[in-house]
Amino acid sequence: MNVFSAQSHRTQLILAAVSASLLTSGLFTAYNAYSRRERRRGLDRDILRSIADQNEGSKQHLRPKDDELLDEQMIRIGANGHEEELIREQLARCYAFFGDEGMARIREKSVVVVGCGGVGSWVAVMLVRSGVSKIRLVDFDYVTLSSLNRHATAVLADVGTPKVGCIERTLKQISRCVEVDSRLEVWRKEDGGQLLEGADWVIDAIDNITTKVDLLKYCHEHHIKVFSSMGASAKTDPTRIQISDISYTMYDPLARSVRRRLRLQGVSSGIPVVYSTEVPGDVKLLPLPEEEFQKGAVKELGVFDDFRVRILPVLGSLPSLFGLHIATYILCEMAGKPILNPLPIKNRKKLYERLLRDLLHRESKFIGEPINKLPIDEDDVALIFEDLHLGRSVVPPHAVPAHPTLLRWDPTKPLTLENCVVFESTEAEKHIRECLTPRTEEAHPRKAPRAVWGDEVQAVVERHVGDVAKYRTWVGL
Repeated sequence: MNVFSAQSHRTQLILAAVSASLLTSGLFTAYNAYSRRERRRGLDRDILRSIADQNEGSKQHLRPKDDELLDEQMIRIGANGHEEELIREQLARCYAFFGDEGMARIREKSVVVVGCGGVGSWVAVMLVRSGVSKIRLVDFDYVTLSSLNRHATAVLADVGTPKVGCIERTLKQISRCVEVDSRLEVWRKEDGGQLLEGADWVIDAIDNITTKVDLLKYCHEHHIKVFSSMGASAKTDPTRIQISDISYTMYDPLARSVRRRLRLQGVSSGIPVVYSTEVPGDVKLLPLPEEEFQKGAVKELGVFDDFRVRILPVLGSLPSLFGLHIATYILCEMAGKPILNPLPIKNRKKLYERLLRDLLHRESKFIGEPINKLPIDEDDVALIFEDLHLGRSVVPPHAVPAHPTLLRWDPTKPLTLENCVVFESTEAEKHIRECLTPRTEEAHPRKAPRAVWGDEVQAVVERHVGDVAKYRTWVGL
């Protein structure tokens, strides 16, 4: 009996121990499960809170910031005393490119941008993105809907506001250390010194030719470095954009007019410009409503003298490329790594000089007396050779001539853009022999060019006459 009692007692103890173990284990497991659930719930709450904060931050980022909010953000970012460190991090790629000394030069320079439209706005943005800390914006104009296809900073909300204002806003969003001086004014030579005071570089992005020439002459006379933008309107070919001295410019009608006016005022070179060697195709001034003509002469409708009321079509990407060319050139110069030898006019200047010189010699022989000056110049030679004949002979199969020659086409007509063609040298000799017999050799009768070269070549010449007519309309000749 005692044995059974002892076994029963032992069994009870074992059962009690197992039960206690199971209970402890169950409680421990339940506690762990509860802890995991609480941690998961906490993590879920944190994730949801983070997502909500990000969404709110994105909404705030998309909302326009006024100047007061922007100032608060700038103060908060720089409050930790590491503003210079943050600036250097922002400009890290520029420091890697120009080095500490180059960037120090860039950051201490002051630039004035005169004309803050499709070209000037891109210049300003890229200069500030690259470290320029002092910039003055000068423009009298306001943002319109038509400005939005080419302006670097303008948005729909800016329509009707000054162009300088929307650029200033963007520049301050880009850089915490930039000093922007916005001037809603027209630059005039009478008081031009005030707007250019302290400038290390002046960017001329003005549309009006009179004001442009006045600004360039003023800067040249007062030894202020200036870079000028020529015409980007009605151009489409980015491969024809060039940087050169004003004296080397060709094809560009605005550059031609500016160059000639400056030359009359004693300035022939020393001004870098960006321009396009592309001759515009079928472009026309945008039409004015008939009621505008009823108000008076079109030239009297402008707010300011000489500023265009009727405007030319603009492919928005071309003005931006002009601006980026300018910004790149200026930054390299300011950093002490200047672009020493910009490629001018595809290195064709010597070719044009030779073609013009040879043409002068042949015209003198044709007329029978010395000629000091032809009715066409190097710009015209470039137009004839590059754009009308595409660097090829007028005679089929229109091969690229090894020794190109320019000659008068029809001996009965004066030498003009329309009456000048490109030959290979051997073809030129034939044309001279058959069609351009000098007046002193009238025993050999001249033949009509059509009779010598055929209807196909004559058709090419006549097509070029139409192309020149479009060019004269564009240039205003």
